[in-house]
Amino acid sequence: GLLTRLQTSAPTIRTLSSNSFSQNIPSCLWKLGRLNHVAIAVPDLEKAQSLYKDVLGAQVSETVALPEHGVYTVFVELENTKLELLHPLGEKSPIASFLQKNKTGGMHHICIEVDDIKAAMTELKKKKIRILSEEPKIGAHGKPVIFLHPKDCHGVLVELEQA
Repeated sequence: GLLTRLQTSAPTIRTLSSNSFSQNIPSCLWKLGRLNHVAIAVPDLEKAQSLYKDVLGAQVSETVALPEHGVYTVFVELENTKLELLHPLGEKSPIASFLQKNKTGGMHHICIEVDDIKAAMTELKKKKIRILSEEPKIGAHGKPVIFLHPKDCHGVLVELEQA
């Protein structure tokens, strides 16, 4: 009856082995790791902290100033990653200009860990991916970070952090 018709008309599903993916991917001297965090620019840091802590019940860090990046940061701990709340520190903050264009805030960047940031920089430059600084800077976790130009990453500002 119906079960027989479903079984015979069901499309064939091909599974892809890991080999079929790796055949087209050149080997790298560095490896992309896990998603470290998603950063959200916020116009009101205290209100954003309260949303995640008091309303949603998340563990929320204290506010930390990072003058070399022109931001205040707060981390929201999630089971599988973190959210980074960003607020401008000073007039020249990249977050201030972001918030001028996005008054209510919004997603600013994603951060992915790499096992060798220097090798990643070398290879990405060869592949014509623009890096927004000549050398890595120390990020919010005390580790070297770089940012990749959003126009080279399908409209997303990508931060790479040394794992």
